[in-house]
Amino acid sequence: MSTIAEPLNRSDAAAAPSLQDAIQFVWAEADMLDRLDYKAWLPLWTEDGRYIVPTERDISDYDDRLNILNDDAEMRQARVKRLLSGFSMSSAPPARTVRTVSRFVPVAVEDGAITLRAAMIMVEYKYERMRTMAADVIYRIVSTADGLKLDRKIVTLVNCDDYQHGIGYLL
Repeated sequence: MSTIAEPLNRSDAAAAPSLQDAIQFVWAEADMLDRLDYKAWLPLWTEDGRYIVPTERDISDYDDRLNILNDDAEMRQARVKRLLSGFSMSSAPPARTVRTVSRFVPVAVEDGAITLRAAMIMVEYKYERMRTMAADVIYRIVSTADGLKLDRKIVTLVNCDDYQHGIGYLL
C-alpha cells in the first residue's frame, strides 16, 4: 500500500475511473446496502469479483486464510438469496444500518481500474440495541462497457481478530 510519500502507481490512468467517480460509486453502494437493496447490489460486481471480510489484518493471500467471508459471484448470489428469504435467523428481522465511508486514499490506478483505501463506520440497530462497527475497506473499481463495477472489496473490521457477533447483512 502506498503512503503519502510514495508515488501512486499509474500504469494506465487514462482508462481508469476518476477518483471522484469512484467515490460516488462507493457512496451509492453504501446507500444500497443501508436500504437492504441487495438485488440492485449484485449487478455492481464483475463476474470475477471477490467480496472478502478477513479475520486477520495486513495479509495479501485471502484464499489460504480463514475469512468471515470470501465470496465469489456464486456465493454473493447465495448470500443475497438467504438474506432476502426471511429464513436466515441472523437477518430476521433485518437490522437497520447507517454507514459512512470516508478518508479515501487512492492506492493504485492501472488497467482501467482504481484501487482505493477508505474508512467505514457503521451503526446497526436491532432488537432495541445499537452497535457500532469500524473497518478499513479496500475497493478495486473497474471501468467496463456497462459502467463502473466492483472487482474487489475487502472489509477489514478493526476487531477482525476478535470474537464476532452475528452479522446478518452485507458490510
